[in-house]
Amino acid sequence: MDSQIITKVQFLQRQAASLLLYQSVLTGQTGIAFLEMLQAIRYKDADARGCLQAYGNYFKSLASENLNWEEYLILQMLRDDNPFSRAAQKHDFASLPASLIAATQHDLQILRSLYECSSALLSEWMQCVANLPVSPVLWYMETTEIENIGFPQQQYIQSLQQSEDWTDVVEDLATYYRQCGTGLFAEYKALRWHSGEFIGIPHPDPIKLDELVGYESQKEALLKNTEFLLSGYNAQNVLLYGSRGTGKSSLVKALLNEHNKFKQDNSQQDNFANRGLRLIEVVKSELKELPLIVEKLREASQKFIIFVDDLSFEEDDDAFKALKVVLEGTLTSRSPNVVVYATSNRRHLIREFFADRPTPRDNDEVHAWDTMQEKLSFSDRFGLTLTFAPADQSTYLEIVRHLANQAKIAIAQKDLEFKALQWATRHNGRSGRAARQFIDYLKADIALFGSNNPTSNTNILLADEN
Repeated sequence: MDSQIITKVQFLQRQAASLLLYQSVLTGQTGIAFLEMLQAIRYKDADARGCLQAYGNYFKSLASENLNWEEYLILQMLRDDNPFSRAAQKHDFASLPASLIAATQHDLQILRSLYECSSALLSEWMQCVANLPVSPVLWYMETTEIENIGFPQQQYIQSLQQSEDWTDVVEDLATYYRQCGTGLFAEYKALRWHSGEFIGIPHPDPIKLDELVGYESQKEALLKNTEFLLSGYNAQNVLLYGSRGTGKSSLVKALLNEHNKFKQDNSQQDNFANRGLRLIEVVKSELKELPLIVEKLREASQKFIIFVDDLSFEEDDDAFKALKVVLEGTLTSRSPNVVVYATSNRRHLIREFFADRPTPRDNDEVHAWDTMQEKLSFSDRFGLTLTFAPADQSTYLEIVRHLANQAKIAIAQKDLEFKALQWATRHNGRSGRAARQFIDYLKADIALFGSNNPTSNTNILLADEN
């Protein structure tokens, strides 16, 4: 094996071992596979079989990530949670310790060396080590926009790819961390809280606000409140309550995919998620940990909506007490980057029974009416309450027509409305959810069986459920 290759490999190993802050960049599956491949080929009498196995693991890992080595390394840098990235989120660059900046420059220089060790170069080395007639298959993808990566990340990836000296981009990197954060919050725009930790949601609901018809005043109020949050003003906690299927949950989820409608420029950069909005789903069973969740989010650079779907409580529910603390506050100041958006089918979130109403019996609470009023007024602790009334026939048909147009369903409006009303009669009533289910069914039915099939459409819609 060429001694120059061995020298280069051993140099890269020393470089990787001397990282001061960014060690975890190489602790992922692909980073480990990269280091194991260097280890396999570092000796003159390296085992060819072991080297080829290490190369295969490296290739498979990159293919699983669907990334080139260069893009993978940069993404790991941008997401890395270390003393520099944490400090950059909280403080101006000029106030950061000089030693921290020097350590970052040291590491960026090393990471640039590892970046230059491309898959093409490794393939050539592997051919030499294993005495192959041709180099092994090379993993390479044309540079395109990386899936599930927002505009700021794409912008900084391109910036680093075009820079030959990464020590010059330290301040830009600090700006990035301040804008986009690190770790899971930089990688995912939607997460859930489960068993004491945040878990990223790789494929959040792609629904957009323009798919939701009706309830325009509620939609605009929620958009404005979310814009307050993103712009650094005090935003309100929001309760969305009303009939089932009216789109309350969809409206909250669609915020991640929304642009700022109050500005003229609706560029990709202006997307709410790209501006730092994150949605944290918390189920009712986990609500007792809500104060802890808020404290964990307090120091992050992003803005967070804690999303609680289908909210209601039983008497003496610990979740009720935890949510009350977050809504009303304690001696700890309210976190300005966190709001709660909750949906419910109940105006009064705590279930009340007739037996709860005060009557003059022995051993009754003296101020029982006060206790009952506290239960009934809990929903008032949300700063903003949006009401979703049941859809009437006109609204229901408007939703159907809108969804049919988006789905490009070519059918006469009279027939469409007739089938939609029959669907509502035989299924879940008139609602946005029923309209969506109807359109999904109709689109698939027409695609598979054709609109003129006698066993299709109307006959199926009118079929007796029994």
